[in-house]
Amino acid sequence: MNKQQSGFTLVEIAIVLVIIGLLLGGVLKGQELINSAKVKSLANDFRSIPTFIYGYQDRFRSLPGDDRDATRVGGTTATTNGTRGNGVIDGLWDSEITTEESFLFWQHIRLANLAVGSTTFSGATGLAAFVPRNAEGGRIGVQGLAPMAGWNGTFFACSGLIPGRFAKQLDTTMDDGDSTTGTVRVFTNAAFAATGLGANVAQASVADATQYTVCIGY
Repeated sequence: MNKQQSGFTLVEIAIVLVIIGLLLGGVLKGQELINSAKVKSLANDFRSIPTFIYGYQDRFRSLPGDDRDATRVGGTTATTNGTRGNGVIDGLWDSEITTEESFLFWQHIRLANLAVGSTTFSGATGLAAFVPRNAEGGRIGVQGLAPMAGWNGTFFACSGLIPGRFAKQLDTTMDDGDSTTGTVRVFTNAAFAATGLGANVAQASVADATQYTVCIGY
């Protein structure tokens, strides 16, 4: 008695392999689109900050955060670590000192209807809602002094917890592709936490999976 053997033919195997290839290609393409959208969002965060600052200056002849009379927009006037009205946004970009200029920058532009977001910061819940964050969950902020020595600019916008692969794309998209020169520079998150204003060193080698702080000078 003959037994009939069953199995896949070469044609069937080829069809399965083609389908698997198409599925893998779709997944990779989808991930590429997601990554591109994140980089675009991160770039838009940076591009919006000069708009906020110049818009506020045009209306009130003052820098947001540095405003001598923030009550004109119903805001809080800074009283810590700086000189109000000196044309510099004093303080660290990621400050959580609620009376510091770099922190109050966000309240002033929101109250002036230049940006959306919470304008109050009382308690842990209020602070969490107030603090602006990027697509990767990192802080976004502005400071008036350069994050590193020898870097000229009127103000500097920084965004934290950005994966290296996105940091490199941002630098290529918005600047010269060199993380240590030009208007876009890349720093380790730990360096900012340890050294604060002016003493950071830009990273010449940026690893794709490592998180960094990216800053742009204007």
